[in-house]
Amino acid sequence: MSHEHDDYAVEPVRGLPEMLPEGETLLWQGAPAWKTLAWRVFHIREGAFYFAVLMGWKGFSTWWESGQLAPALAAMAPVLIPASIGLGLLALLAWLTARTSVYTLTSKRLVMRIGIALPTTFNLPFTAIVAADAEIHAPGTGDKATGDISVRLSDENRLAYLVLWPHTRPWHVRRTEPMLRAVPDAAKVANMLAEALQASLGEASRVQRVAQTAPRAKSAQGGQKAPVSTHSGLTSAA
Repeated sequence: MSHEHDDYAVEPVRGLPEMLPEGETLLWQGAPAWKTLAWRVFHIREGAFYFAVLMGWKGFSTWWESGQLAPALAAMAPVLIPASIGLGLLALLAWLTARTSVYTLTSKRLVMRIGIALPTTFNLPFTAIVAADAEIHAPGTGDKATGDISVRLSDENRLAYLVLWPHTRPWHVRRTEPMLRAVPDAAKVANMLAEALQASLGEASRVQRVAQTAPRAKSAQGGQKAPVSTHSGLTSAA
């Protein structure tokens, strides 16, 4: 397993530092939806609730002591500054994460180019993937459902949880599972991954189609073992 960094100043293909080898085709590319990242990954909703409770408590306690509304409102005002800064930083982090992330699905591998300050490419050949899971979220008004798609690697392939975060399945620290977070139209992408795995492995009986239902659908069981490379270049999936 090799691990390098690159400034990605020039990408012949978006999200890929090198052209795809002959015989390998690009099937899909995408990036996280930043609003969903802010909501589900960086927990901006919980942060807003915390500050709202804090403001309410300060206002109520001041009103209880003074019996006047003006001092209660004045006591709540100082909380607005850290609340605005904190929630703004969470939203900015979600936006930067989405903007600097590119997920690529080819006929032979799954590639994740992630990292805000130090972009890194994680190259996951299909032969290293033993299972995949999809969790489909409820769509917003007029939007297609987003979702998270995780892959479980063979025993010989281990990746560091902190290096992948937040592109990793929550709470799976000992056996880190790379995850495509907040993918738009996730059910369609999950099925494309399952079909690509089936076509690559050539063993239809060992691959299950990803179900398009929430909250979790199982898919893509089986696969030979191959090394996972994490680097700025691409190697063929042998």
